[in-house]
Amino acid sequence: QVQLVESGGGLVHSGGSLRLSCAASRRTFSGYAMGWFRQAPGKEREFVAAITWSGGFTYYGDFVKGRFTISRDNAKNTVYLQMNSLKPEDTAVYYCAADRTRVETNGENDYWGQGTQVTVYS
Repeated sequence: QVQLVESGGGLVHSGGSLRLSCAASRRTFSGYAMGWFRQAPGKEREFVAAITWSGGFTYYGDFVKGRFTISRDNAKNTVYLQMNSLKPEDTAVYYCAADRTRVETNGENDYWGQGTQVTVYS
């Protein structure tokens, strides 16, 4: 059974920071590209960031503009999303995704977590 479990969401003031974590089963993590998406109420799911299996290549959604950083620790089967300078418009449910080849920004990926809520207040 493939499992992705997100954590680290919460309520934060505008300008603050949060670090999201996504713990994966070993079978999921080994050799998989990982990524983060988000979905705000009434909006479509949006690509946030992705990282290759080796961690050597990362890419981000246009709106990130240097505020977020994705990283992974393969020894811990965990991928992280460090979010700084948060804005109210970053409020959304954040989802972790895994894919055997590369994380597709259109959302067509192999596995998904259940999501963690991030709420940014002004």
